[in-house]
Amino acid sequence: MRLRASNIDSAQSIIRVEQAKGRKDRNVMLSPAVLGLLRQWWKVRPTRHDADLPVGQRWLFPGRTPGSPMTTRQLSRLFHKTADSAGIKKPVTLHALRHSFATHLLERGTDIRIIQALLGHEKLDTTARYTRVATGMIANVESPLDQLSTPRKRPKDRKQEQPQDQPPA
Repeated sequence: MRLRASNIDSAQSIIRVEQAKGRKDRNVMLSPAVLGLLRQWWKVRPTRHDADLPVGQRWLFPGRTPGSPMTTRQLSRLFHKTADSAGIKKPVTLHALRHSFATHLLERGTDIRIIQALLGHEKLDTTARYTRVATGMIANVESPLDQLSTPRKRPKDRKQEQPQDQPPA
C-alpha cells in the first residue's frame, strides 16, 4: 500500500500506482465511491509519525514504523481479519481481489488490452489467463454460424424506387 496522498488525482479520477507488482508504474481508475471512502479515511488516519511532512508526501496508509507505509504483511493480516469479521469462510487472498477485479472487468465487456494496462502486464498472454475464469461469458456469445440461417434483409435498389420521369435528388 505504498500510496502517498499525491498519488490520488481526484480531478481526473485516477490513482497513480508507482512500483507495484512487477515494479511497474501505472494509472488505475478511481471510482467516486472509493474517493469518498479515501476522504473519510484521510480525516481519521494516524498522523503521529508524519504530521510534520507536507500533505503530498504522507503515506495514505501509514505503517507502524515511522515514515514507512503499511507493509504487505500488515495489509494481509488486516485483510484476513476483515474477511473473518464478514463471515467469509472460504480461504481468500489479496491476490484473489486482483484476480476478481480483472475477471469482473472482462465479464462486463472491458477490452482485454485495457485490463492488461490496468494490471500492468507486459504480455497479453499473462492477462489472457483471466479469460479462462470467465467461461460463463462464452455461453452467452451468439455464434456467427447461427446467423447463417437467418435471412438477411437485402437493400432496396434505389433506381427502382425513383420514378423514371424525375431526376435523382
